[in-house]
Amino acid sequence: MPPLFWFVFFVILAVVLVATAVGLNFLESQNKKRVAGVLRTIDGKPAEDAAGTNILIEPPKSDPISRLAGATNVNRPLEALLQQAGLNWPVSQLLLAMAIGAAIGIVFGLKFNFFVFAWLSSAVLGVVGGFLPYAYVSMQRKKRFAAFEEQFPDALDFLARSMRAGHAFSISLEMLGAESPDPLGQEFRTVFNEQNLGAPLDVVFASMVRRIPLPDVRIFVSSVMLQRQTGGNLSEILIRLAYVIRERFRLRGQVKAASAHGRMTAGILTVMPFALMIAMFFVAPGYLQGMAHDPDGKYLILAAIVAQVLGYYFIQRIIKIKI
Repeated sequence: MPPLFWFVFFVILAVVLVATAVGLNFLESQNKKRVAGVLRTIDGKPAEDAAGTNILIEPPKSDPISRLAGATNVNRPLEALLQQAGLNWPVSQLLLAMAIGAAIGIVFGLKFNFFVFAWLSSAVLGVVGGFLPYAYVSMQRKKRFAAFEEQFPDALDFLARSMRAGHAFSISLEMLGAESPDPLGQEFRTVFNEQNLGAPLDVVFASMVRRIPLPDVRIFVSSVMLQRQTGGNLSEILIRLAYVIRERFRLRGQVKAASAHGRMTAGILTVMPFALMIAMFFVAPGYLQGMAHDPDGKYLILAAIVAQVLGYYFIQRIIKIKI
């Protein structure tokens, strides 16, 4: 056979072996994550933090960014934020993304000088760039909480119907976690796994409240724990709680519709001056140079920016109604 045939054969064989190794490594990492989720301890740490020797989970490798985060006491809040957002990122990845975003913002600020002063443009864009990854995680957290709140009344009805059918509360939790979509199913699977591993129910629910710090979850946990101490019809309590949550959603929708005009006005009044200023830099670069080069004009522009930010803040305080 020609040498070219053997060369192509060995290249294809090498590609297949590499792809198989990568696939097996990916499946192994997914299994480890699944086991880590099942063996998650009550305080939210993986099981290897609670038990020094665990043959199921390898200890995580410590990198310099994680050690720095632990030394500055930002590791635990960021871990809680990432867990509540449902993201499997390490804290070092979030901090690295924030540092890269800040560096890109500083470079853009020095190059384009949007805010008259070079140092001000660099500082503002650096802060904005560094805040964007954190804002993304916060947005994912808010989105996940909103999805959980939307599913929660149906979950309470499910628990009530399951207990009326004769199932125990723990079995109802298992059925709810198995049949519900994420994020609600994920949280109740965690609750059942923790209880199944021997944790007391009050400790399990306290851990759930830390993972999902919503008023509805606190009321649910308080109702269940009070019923276990004093007795009563838990299914009836859950049905009434689901009704109250749905009524609160309806009231929130009415308030949101009533404040829509104010929110739209706040967005337009805040974005329009900045959008026009950026557009003028590209359409007519010399139009704003006179005021930007004037000693007093620089401070007037800076005062206008500060006034815009303060105006947006106060409008948000006016139209934000807590329910």
